[in-house]
Amino acid sequence: MHYHFFSLIRPYQGWPILLIFIALFAYLPMAKGETNKDYFLYGNFIHKNNIQTVLFNQKGFDLSDPLMRINSGDRLVLRFDDLDADYKNYYYTIIHCDANWEPSDLQQHEYIEGFYEDQIRDYRRSMNTRVSYTHYYLEFPGPNLRPTKSGNYLLKVYLNGNPDDVVFTRRFSVFEQQVSINGRVTQANLVRYRDRKQQVSFTINTGGYNISNPYRDLQVVIRQNGRWDNTITDLEPRTIMGNELVYDYEDKMLFEGGNEFRHFDIRSLRYLAGNIADIQSSRRFWDVYLLPDKLRTYDRYYSEDDLNGRFQVLTHDARNAMTESDYAWVHFHLPMDAPLAEGHIHVMGALTNWHFSEDNKMNYNYGENAYELSLLLKQGYYNYQYAYMPEGVVTADVPFIEGSHSQTENDYTVYVFHRRPGDLYDRLIGISHMNPAVP
Repeated sequence: MHYHFFSLIRPYQGWPILLIFIALFAYLPMAKGETNKDYFLYGNFIHKNNIQTVLFNQKGFDLSDPLMRINSGDRLVLRFDDLDADYKNYYYTIIHCDANWEPSDLQQHEYIEGFYEDQIRDYRRSMNTRVSYTHYYLEFPGPNLRPTKSGNYLLKVYLNGNPDDVVFTRRFSVFEQQVSINGRVTQANLVRYRDRKQQVSFTINTGGYNISNPYRDLQVVIRQNGRWDNTITDLEPRTIMGNELVYDYEDKMLFEGGNEFRHFDIRSLRYLAGNIADIQSSRRFWDVYLLPDKLRTYDRYYSEDDLNGRFQVLTHDARNAMTESDYAWVHFHLPMDAPLAEGHIHVMGALTNWHFSEDNKMNYNYGENAYELSLLLKQGYYNYQYAYMPEGVVTADVPFIEGSHSQTENDYTVYVFHRRPGDLYDRLIGISHMNPAVP
């Protein structure tokens, strides 16, 4: 039996409901348009399930951050795999952002030289792999599109020239080294933090560069390794001595030292290497089972070389790592007596884009009394850690599982942004890298 939609609404009493439905349907197209325009976030996000292993770094330095000096010969390299293993028309553009990674007030013609979009034309198909894919490659900036202003940028990749059909986004920064930054990373000065926290301190020397009001016009950002969730911002110079702006707070510039990253080695799928318990193969996939991990919350510090959370695509089974490396399901196993009631555990590092999402949230296996997760990863050498994310919190608690030590080797980057009075954007006028192992 079929009913007309309006016959389901009782006379008189149903009119309010009808009006609600009419208003709702009238609103939906507008809401959908707004969603299509702004649904992606201004960070490193992948929006299509067929995209894997997005790499974005300085040309020639696979483990570097995507940073380039303005008006220089610096190049960034973007690489990614499409597991549909076909050819697609991928386009890209760039969006200028402020120091907080929100879109700036600049128009495209004010920060782009050339066309506002370009196509990614360089691609190759995988060879002799069980998981087939198409590998795409881009050197940026190219002859058709170049940034003309310093600051933060978002690289947006989309399909078929449609900017609303976003495939993934990646952050990068363009800097002009107008100031010098001299700093160091040490144990925390405050006694209560000395064993587990690291203190960053630095001095900005402005030289001949004019900053009329450092307290109002400067914004300083400190970042640890590849993380974005625990950045320190909203810092003002503690003292000013001539051309030197001194940042040496005892309590405002502290980071948990954390622990050295765990690792596993899947450069070969033919033999067991670092931290691998077993490798199994089928006609379509490889399965890699890591050795069971353990809590390190109260362990003593043990020095070990690591990549500070990064990974590198490499293979011992073929010649070309980018197009002949295979994919494998990597299975993580963290024993724990009972599940955590007020939060979740995530696998953290560049292998999960430094995010804490449903895709890298571990599930508790009651039969094994352990948290477990499976990730599809390309052959290579990987770093990772386990991070606890309490409900309603935006900064992950890494020491909860990994412990925290002031001796741990970490990478720190200081970004100095300047907005002159009347300007519409934040210029990135200085960058400095620091490491407690290299004062």
